[in-house]
Amino acid sequence: MQNEKYDYELAKMAVSPKAHGKGIGYLLGKAIIEEAISLGASTLYLESNTILRPAISLYEKLGFRKIAGHHTPYKRCNIQMELILNP
Repeated sequence: MQNEKYDYELAKMAVSPKAHGKGIGYLLGKAIIEEAISLGASTLYLESNTILRPAISLYEKLGFRKIAGHHTPYKRCNIQMELILNP
């Protein structure tokens, strides 16, 4: 990610509707976080929309917290979140 504060952005993570409810999204998210840590990242960033309640819940379960004020080019984005990996 081309940003001084964030090392990587979590973007376009999806699980097939046929696989929903099986914990695959959580496992995928944990694997992404572990890979970012192995690459030396200290913070992750994501943007989403609160209409996607299951996704927001998943991000919170993974440890992401809501933030505000980061510029976004996406009109549908109404929530921004970050995960601090090395507090």
